[in-house]
This record gives sequence, structure tokens and C-alpha cells, in this order.
Amino acid sequence: MIAQVGDRIVVRGTHVGDAARVGVVTALRHADGTPPYEVRWLDDGHVGLIFPGPETHVEHAAAPQPGTDETA
Repeated sequence: MIAQVGDRIVVRGTHVGDAARVGVVTALRHADGTPPYEVRWLDDGHVGLIFPGPETHVEHAAAPQPGTDETA
């Protein structure tokens, strides 16, 4: 699993009825993007370290479009 700052980490519930938990990667421990990741959870704002398991996936942040202010 490879992630970058700004990507979303999604942890699926492991039991019927469990909600997925979503967080935003705020810092990397390894320059190559491998775990663990520092994540700010969107449901409560808590910041913690995650070692993702098999129920976890990464949603990569959209790359800035050329010609927009986001590329500066």
C-alpha cells in the first residue's frame, strides 16, 4: 500500500452494520509512501498513527489541473 499526504484512508467495517471510517493522511513516516501513516479522522478530528490492515484501502487525492492556482 502506497499513500501520500492528502490521500484518504478508508477502513471498512469488519462486522455487519459497521460503518466505514475515513481519514486524511497528514504525514508520512517513510518517504516512499509505505505505512504507517499519520491520519486525521474525519468523523471526530482525532489524529493518530495507522498501520493499515486488509480491510483498508487508499483513495488518492486528485492531482491539480494544469493552469489552476493549485499548481503554484
